Amino acid sequence: MPRTLKKVGPVGVATPPRPGGLRKRWLAAGVLAVLVALVAGVSLGPVSLPPGSVAIELLNLLPGVRLDSGLTEREVAIVTELRLPRAVLGLLVGGLLALAGGAYQGVFRNPLADPYLLGVAAGAGLAVTVVLTLGVGAGGSLSGLPVTIPLAAFVGSLGAVTMTYLLGAAGGRSRSPAALILAGVAVSAFLSAGQTYLLQRHADSIQQVYSWLLGRLATAGWQDVRLVLPYFLLTSLVILLLRRELDVLSVGDDEAASLGLHPQRSRYLLIAAASLGTAAAVSASGLIGFVGIIVPHTVRLLAGSSYRVILPLSLLFGGAFLALTDVVARTASAPQEIPIGVVTALLGGPFFVLVLRSARRVLT
Repeated sequence: MPRTLKKVGPVGVATPPRPGGLRKRWLAAGVLAVLVALVAGVSLGPVSLPPGSVAIELLNLLPGVRLDSGLTEREVAIVTELRLPRAVLGLLVGGLLALAGGAYQGVFRNPLADPYLLGVAAGAGLAVTVVLTLGVGAGGSLSGLPVTIPLAAFVGSLGAVTMTYLLGAAGGRSRSPAALILAGVAVSAFLSAGQTYLLQRHADSIQQVYSWLLGRLATAGWQDVRLVLPYFLLTSLVILLLRRELDVLSVGDDEAASLGLHPQRSRYLLIAAASLGTAAAVSASGLIGFVGIIVPHTVRLLAGSSYRVILPLSLLFGGAFLALTDVVARTASAPQEIPIGVVTALLGGPFFVLVLRSARRVLT
């Protein structure tokens, strides 16, 4: 006999999802957004290239396709060696951050959960700072790809989210959404203090670390893409496979258990996958905040509250969002570039206030 899911909260992440799966039109819109962001990311810059010619040149990368794009040899080199890896890395990092944000919001049943606000990014940042300043494990590689920084970032992010979870749950079995966010702020402050101490003790590394902390895609190359891609595939696979379980978790652990789900096991898997994705993103591009709030909430408002819809669309639109944000970062005050983390913070701050206002009944 089918069970009726009870209503447990006023906002999307805490209410039972509306029925219905991922609609084709939204999936098509997400794919189109990725393609538009890719062409825009490659076309726009100090040397503007015709978008049509860029699109043809991108098609030439497919096996068996040979079309005349009209670009010179130098312009082709700009496309394939400079701008394309940067745009692809933006797609991967943005998709990971948005997907992780959506997963955290479902796991913690908290509309404000985000890798940045939960201290996950700060944990990864401190771990990477340790590697950069102290040289712990520096130079480790696997098949030519560095593994020390992603591994350190993963350990740091997992440790940070664990601290936040335990602090947020302290004092009672029920976990207040507000307590979780406050715990994330406290953990972030603590880890940031450790990071500042390390930088003070190693002044020669300050410029390198701060350039990374502000968020960067400017130096992206194919090696960065190859570094992030395996983590992107693994994280996406795990989280998307568990998206239906997130819908069940949204009605509460007792209800989920009565429906045959193991809540804690699913929660741990999702946290580990989201932390791994965040760590990969942070290790390649630095600290880029608020993508995990802006994109999942926008998708939720437009396409529906089911995680079967939110997560795959967040992956697509998150990538497109960050790739387009990177275009703004490098063209708004050209020839100078604005750190992409600054641009996302300018967008994310007001958006966070709007989400906070809409979620105030959950937080009190």
